[in-house]
Amino acid sequence: MPEQSAPEELRAIAPKLVDVTNDVLFGDVWKRPGLSPRDRSLVTVSVLAALYRNEQLDYHLGVALDNGLAVEELSEAITHLAFYAGWPNAMTAINRLKKIADERGA
Repeated sequence: MPEQSAPEELRAIAPKLVDVTNDVLFGDVWKRPGLSPRDRSLVTVSVLAALYRNEQLDYHLGVALDNGLAVEELSEAITHLAFYAGWPNAMTAINRLKKIADERGA
């Protein structure tokens, strides 16, 4: 799994948020043994897409690819969630996935 951390430039305005993100979210929750990093990425991408949290979605799509998910698997998950989370959310997520996949040559 790639090392994750909050953007360091946020420390100037929200040092505690950066610390909690790095120590608790990425330092503990993401490393718990109950789910693999791959599975955590699938859950995270699905929730971010479903809730239209696009600012975080691009980053986590990249992490998902780094954690072993294939573009085809992410595409299938996004297609599936279209029926539960809404068509516009899925279309936005699939466009973001295409952009990231194209950038990576995937």
